[in-house]
Amino acid sequence: MKLKIFILGLVAAFIAVSCHPFGRKQEFSVFQLNLWHGGTCVPDGGRVVLELLDEMDADVVLLCEIKDPASFLPALIDSLAGRGKVYYGGSNGVSTGLLSRFPLENITKCCIVPGDENRAMLKATADVYGHKVTFYSCHLDYRHYECYMPRGYDGTSWTKMDAPVTDPEMILAANRISYRDESIMAFVEDASAEIAKGHHVILGGDFNEPSHLDWQENTSALWDHRGSVVNWDCSLILQEHGFQDAYRAVYPDAVRNPGFTFPAGNRNVDVKKLAWAPDADERDRIDFIYFSPSRDLGLKGITVVGPSGTVIKGEIVENESDDTFCTPATVWPTDHKGNMAVFCVGFH
Repeated sequence: MKLKIFILGLVAAFIAVSCHPFGRKQEFSVFQLNLWHGGTCVPDGGRVVLELLDEMDADVVLLCEIKDPASFLPALIDSLAGRGKVYYGGSNGVSTGLLSRFPLENITKCCIVPGDENRAMLKATADVYGHKVTFYSCHLDYRHYECYMPRGYDGTSWTKMDAPVTDPEMILAANRISYRDESIMAFVEDASAEIAKGHHVILGGDFNEPSHLDWQENTSALWDHRGSVVNWDCSLILQEHGFQDAYRAVYPDAVRNPGFTFPAGNRNVDVKKLAWAPDADERDRIDFIYFSPSRDLGLKGITVVGPSGTVIKGEIVENESDDTFCTPATVWPTDHKGNMAVFCVGFH
């Protein structure tokens, strides 16, 4: 059975979020994934990525951490076409990529932040069953990854500190040295112009920053948060500007459904390559799909894609939460897990 059929059957059982029960509507799937240097960290990575995308069979694919973007995406599109799957897309010279079964009007670099120009977002608009949808693919600054501070690690050198830092103000001050908050503010400005034109907006990528929805009182004693309650900037900015975190829209309880995407318990590589804080519980949800909800765009469901296992204190362990996973049959190519969301458009 095709994996897409399985996914659509799975999400049909989820709680529908903002999908109008009446009228004609069409569904489309969006798959988001960090490729970990274009899949080169696993044997025969190029073929593995091709097998994965073939198996996932998504309508739109938002990729990041692409290696050799000028050649990688064109070769991938050609190889998928050889399997009877026609995609439009590209990378426009940056390490993010976008593939779509729907023809794209253009693919442009956007949300360029001075000092962090190499991490421009990729943007393109498609006509999805008569509705204009603008897709953004992003990979935010990986430095100053300060969710490691409560865990006793430096977020840029990834070395162990003398003691954990749990003061939210100190954590956020260090976190803001990164360019992530500036990138998300640039996205909000750009996306607002798209929404003003009547377009729907979907953003996906590796944020290299957790969600504030996952770092509140209910999780403060979990996952080496050590009592910290942190309102992480990027997720808070997006929420304040009306964008919804697709995973939390369906699974609001971060304790029951943490939805961890990093580190992935990838048994195809040495665990030492997966664990950046080997003496800590570094599990977090840092890969996201966000969308601008409206009466014509709703989220039907979402699932984490990748191995069910994760990494705790330098060891791969099995999942103990209520999360469900879509685990492809092919070799897993990355140290992240991804997200597959199914949206519906057209409620008139």
